Amino acid sequence: MSREENADVRGTCLVDPRPLLQFDFGAHHPFKVHRLGLTYELIEAYGLTELDGVSLLKPREASEDEAIAFHSQGYLETLRLASSGMWVPNLFAHGLGTSDNPVFPDVYDWGMSVAGASIDCAKEILAGRARRAFNMAGGLHHAMPSRASGFCHINDAVLAIHELLRAGKRVAYVDIDAHHGDGVEHAFYTRNDVLTISIHQTGYTIFPGSGFVEDFGDGPGEGLAVNIPLQPGAGDAAYDRAFEEVILPLLEAYEPDVLTTQLGADAICGDVVANLRMSLRGFERSVQRFRDLDLPWIAFGGGGYDVGNVVRAWTLAWGSMVESDVPDEIPASWSTHAAPYGVAVPSLRGPKETPATSDGVMRALDAEIERLRSTVFPIVRGDVGREPRGGVEGLADGS
Repeated sequence: MSREENADVRGTCLVDPRPLLQFDFGAHHPFKVHRLGLTYELIEAYGLTELDGVSLLKPREASEDEAIAFHSQGYLETLRLASSGMWVPNLFAHGLGTSDNPVFPDVYDWGMSVAGASIDCAKEILAGRARRAFNMAGGLHHAMPSRASGFCHINDAVLAIHELLRAGKRVAYVDIDAHHGDGVEHAFYTRNDVLTISIHQTGYTIFPGSGFVEDFGDGPGEGLAVNIPLQPGAGDAAYDRAFEEVILPLLEAYEPDVLTTQLGADAICGDVVANLRMSLRGFERSVQRFRDLDLPWIAFGGGGYDVGNVVRAWTLAWGSMVESDVPDEIPASWSTHAAPYGVAVPSLRGPKETPATSDGVMRALDAEIERLRSTVFPIVRGDVGREPRGGVEGLADGS
């Protein structure tokens, strides 16, 4: 992986997704890789790649030794063989070759390249070369140790967190994707050095059908897996309450060394897969809350099936990470480039009026918050299982 010279020690690094645009899930698959190129180009059109302290990271493939921190060797071998066009008898047992998880040309290279980029984001943070890092191609949070799931073949977020854990860091992972971050939760469900928080549409109404309040970790990890399921139509009011009453207090109590976040854009109003009706302004507000924690921070992309929403959300995320007040007017040069993809957006943040949240949704959320207060809050605030922190240059002194 190459890195531009002279990165600010408190700077921000962005994974350049353009080398990944060669991959394609297929014309009829909802996961559109071209959204990454359009997002990068919008970020670039706003001049946000040229700011002081910004460095670019080029993706490189994760090694098998890195990937087996979570994935089984048998699964990796199956994915590699299938990726080359070879017939593999146990393909479906690994969740591969389905409509959700197709085996497209070089799918192994795709998954491992996204993972390598996320791992290198962690390395940049640990080395003190950056304070914040963003891999918009990452956040493939459904992949399991021996199974592809939910458009995700390799779980890059888990592998990046493992890189942080090897350096002795305590990690918090917060997932705002519309779907439960089940793969990441599974990876750390019994560990006390990772706090996972997932706020998502309830599993009673959407894939993967998991992520309920009563699922809060096991053994040493009891209380450190936090799920905030939302009813359809949640809107900004529900997110604001969840952040203020659950997410931020738990992060403050846990005191992580590094914050990692999955910034899926499928919770935004208009997505064709989910129905959470978050506004773009609400999304930006959520990202700014993460920024204001002033922790070393790695952000991953994730879901999002309305391309216009995705490119705007992740541009707003990057603007927040570099602390730039990005104007609402979309650059004309970008609009011209996006038109052939059928993407036309009137403004960066959309309308100021946000969808209303029903009283029923808020009552359901209040009940979930009360359950969390009686289960996970006493454990996290009680400092259960906290271990001494290891010192890493650039992190130990908070620089």
